[in-house]
Amino acid sequence: MDNVLLEMKNIIKEFPGVKALDNVNFKVRKNTIHAIVGENGAGKSTLMNVLSGVYPSGSYSGEIVFENQVCNFKNIKDSENKGIVIIHQEHALIPTLSIMENMFLGNERATRGIIDWEKTRVDCLEYMGKVGLSEEPDILVKEIGVGKQQLVEIAKALAKDVKLLILDEPTASLNDQDSEKMLDLILNLKERQGMTCIIISHKLNEIEKVADEITVIRDGKTI
Repeated sequence: MDNVLLEMKNIIKEFPGVKALDNVNFKVRKNTIHAIVGENGAGKSTLMNVLSGVYPSGSYSGEIVFENQVCNFKNIKDSENKGIVIIHQEHALIPTLSIMENMFLGNERATRGIIDWEKTRVDCLEYMGKVGLSEEPDILVKEIGVGKQQLVEIAKALAKDVKLLILDEPTASLNDQDSEKMLDLILNLKERQGMTCIIISHKLNEIEKVADEITVIRDGKTI
């Protein structure tokens, strides 16, 4: 059990007229890539929204155990403070801000309420290096392509001292070349930095390439 980073037990999530998650159970081991697969509407994203606090404790039944502690997340900030970071399919970047500003938005490098821009820039370059971005930190996000925006999202997650990175359909908006780079990066983060990842995907060739373990969800149930 020491190797288990996350366990979700008997998760039930209902919306009016529909049971989106029906007694879902699964475990994620440390330093692995765990794929969650299933058809559209199977409950994959709902499960991750429960885990990340988008659906707060009390709006579902069941238990989230992370690092051997039962967690009751009220919001995304709570889960991020524990080291659980989700990157949604739709990017959460602000196009008119720079890479550097986006990376530390809400996680500012500040002393007594004053942003330390020199430290921000140094830290930004460090995390950009980890994901293979060579752009200037001052460039606006709208001036880089979708593939590189995805890398900014991952660098932003790394800057939050992430322990469990959740990627929701990370290659959905990428071309084949950028998709390959993204999958190689995910493998690299696992092998070189000991990252633990959950990846939601319906592309079986991608899952075959990166996943150590797979959970299949159908009609809100783990099968």
